Amino acid sequence: MIASYKRLWKLLIDRDMMKRDLCEQAHISPTSMAKLGKGQNVSMDILLRICEILNCDIGDIVEAVPNKNCKEI
Repeated sequence: MIASYKRLWKLLIDRDMMKRDLCEQAHISPTSMAKLGKGQNVSMDILLRICEILNCDIGDIVEAVPNKNCKEI
């Protein structure tokens, strides 16, 4: 399984908020935002800060999806 942040991007669009605004308000580095954009892992602390700013639950911004590169057992 891998993390998908598509829900985060949709939520930002729905709230008419730019990634830059989220970075500033949640005190997220550009490097961490780039990792989110690439679907890479970020710390739980970062995800919780995003949730606090957006007033949402973690399931509203990230979901676990099957990794297409892994073979099933």
